[in-house]
Amino acid sequence: MASAVIRKVCKTLPTINIFNRFSSRRYTSGASTGNLDIGKLGHVSLIGLNNPEKRNAVDPFTAKQLIEAFQDFEKDENARVAVLYGKGGYFCAGLDLKSLSQSEGNIKTQEPNDGIRAPMGPSRMMFSKPVIGAISGYAVAGGMELALLCDLRVVEESAIMGIFCRRFGVPLVDGGTVRLPALIGLSRALDLILTGRPINAKEALQFGLANRVVPDGTAFPQRCMKADRRSAYNSTFDAETMMNGLQYEFVNGMKVVQDEAVPGAQRFKDGVGRHGSFTEK
Repeated sequence: MASAVIRKVCKTLPTINIFNRFSSRRYTSGASTGNLDIGKLGHVSLIGLNNPEKRNAVDPFTAKQLIEAFQDFEKDENARVAVLYGKGGYFCAGLDLKSLSQSEGNIKTQEPNDGIRAPMGPSRMMFSKPVIGAISGYAVAGGMELALLCDLRVVEESAIMGIFCRRFGVPLVDGGTVRLPALIGLSRALDLILTGRPINAKEALQFGLANRVVPDGTAFPQRCMKADRRSAYNSTFDAETMMNGLQYEFVNGMKVVQDEAVPGAQRFKDGVGRHGSFTEK
């Protein structure tokens, strides 16, 4: 099931359609705590939540492993993109409330100014390479916040997203109140945050929360893509004025013109990419 979703993601997004071979190794806690499946498919890192008995809810051990998995992805020069997914028919049901109930409120985490470790793990991290969320089943509460961590979200038709933690008095502390309004606008974000209601794949696509919806069941020049990604994040979160954003975009983009834009223009002149084609032929 999970591998089928991943391959649908690959076919949907030409930026990551660069696979050849799958290998997998598994992290487990040695008990019934967090589980991750870590794999590599060509230039793509696969990070899979694998605790379906708890709908892939994240406990402290799993949170720590997620951070380590994404740090490994960042360090891996051969990994161009990561796909975050859930196994067993669920993306992620959020924070493991059983572990929270046993903690008496003493959650081992850090304030954002003190470190990157958040309750769900990597939700405060900023990446230099794209991360794609392959969403099947439920992506709710902190699980939705993990989905918001991704640059793009490819969502199965039957998937459900929502701030379900609203029902239990658990606040959004993994970037949900920061990323969701930036992604879909304050009005729509408040609709989901205040009501805690479920949102299906069709509405998620309308909101801009989902980038693609797929049925259930050739890489671009990398420096250019990463430069545009940095500029988009800067204009959304860091630039104080439109002029600041335009200045950053120009300076950031000009760094790759000679290396990638000029050769790209030559390829176009030679006939590559005509009529909207994404292939080199």
